[in-house]
Amino acid sequence: MPNDKPRLTRRGRLILLAGAVAVVAVAVSVALLVGGGGSGRTGTLLVPEGWRASQVYAASDKALGVAPGTTQKAVPTAGLKLPPEAKGNPEGYLFPATYPIDGQTTPAGLLTYMVNTANQHFGADHITEGAKRNKVTVYQTVVIASIVQAEADTIADMGKVSRVIYNRLAQGMPLQMDSTLNYALNRSTLDTTTGDTKIESPYNTYEHKGLPPTPIGNPGQDAMNAAISPTPGNWLYFVTVAPGDTRFTDSYSEQQKNVREFNNNQKSARS
Repeated sequence: MPNDKPRLTRRGRLILLAGAVAVVAVAVSVALLVGGGGSGRTGTLLVPEGWRASQVYAASDKALGVAPGTTQKAVPTAGLKLPPEAKGNPEGYLFPATYPIDGQTTPAGLLTYMVNTANQHFGADHITEGAKRNKVTVYQTVVIASIVQAEADTIADMGKVSRVIYNRLAQGMPLQMDSTLNYALNRSTLDTTTGDTKIESPYNTYEHKGLPPTPIGNPGQDAMNAAISPTPGNWLYFVTVAPGDTRFTDSYSEQQKNVREFNNNQKSARS
């Protein structure tokens, strides 16, 4: 990470979560309580907060006992009730929850259940009123919430991360969020290079101002609440220098200092 370009990311969250990956995997395995197949199949599918659509598709295929790629192929013909801005892409609207599965459940039916659940939550009055108050659409609010979900180190940080996004948008500054780069590159990492920030993608928020064209994952209710009610503040930068230690500032020089501390922590961790 070059020191002259501070990363406006959660920084360190993936380190914190690295040890939890196995726990999540176990939770998902337990959630996919699918029986021996056929019409007697029963169980549930857990969709964690922040999962990308690609992860939801893969878990759905496994839960339903169908060939990989089947759920994703069902998207165009499932008749999903998505906002026009989504252009048929359900990313952001596969709402995190636990969904029941039985022998009659189909990929299209499961996707419909998820999207309908999202619409129930995102169509609530406080969401639409919050979006209007922030001068964005509900869909753009979901986009912001998805970035908040990916970037915030803790639920307590979500409101501040949301405020950074709104502050940078208001000032015409690029968001410079590594989480959007990771989405474009289909990865999750803390190691972002200068070359990564130059990739040609509408999700490259270093090169392109404004929000990415779609959500970058499926946010939960806490992230949506932060997106409609950002914490008051003038922050323009943040960096998680260590797990549980995210620092927000409106000073570029202070951000550089914090980034250097993050880099030092990373070097110490590697050694």
